[in-house]
Formats: sequence, C-alpha cells, structure tokens
Amino acid sequence: MNNEQVSQLISHLIGTRYVPSVKAYISELTGRTRVVGVNEVSTKEFDTDRINIKADDNNCIVSFQFG
Repeated sequence: MNNEQVSQLISHLIGTRYVPSVKAYISELTGRTRVVGVNEVSTKEFDTDRINIKADDNNCIVSFQFG
C-alpha cells in the first residue's frame, strides 16, 4: 500500500481526538508497524513506511506525515 492509499484510508481520523490506541488502529488498517504518536520521539532517518501523527494544541489530529 503506497502513501496515497494510506492517506485515503486514515483520512477519516483527521479532526478526531488523539489517544494512544489510535496508533494500533492505524497499524491494523494499513499494515504499517512504524506509527509515531503525538509528542513521541523518533529518529531522523528517512523511513517511507513510517507514519507520524500530528495534532493541534487540543490534541486533535490535524495531519499525517510519512517518512
């Protein structure tokens, strides 16, 4: 599954509140094991399979970044 397909699959989560269990849900939907949650530390290495969850000050998901 490429990033475009993943984006379409998880886009319904944008605007929802981030909770740690969202990471497991995204992994289950996409088959990707590297999902980085809000305020979690990750390496700077480029990994095309990694999904980074971005949230606003209210802890609502605003976007996903890949790499």
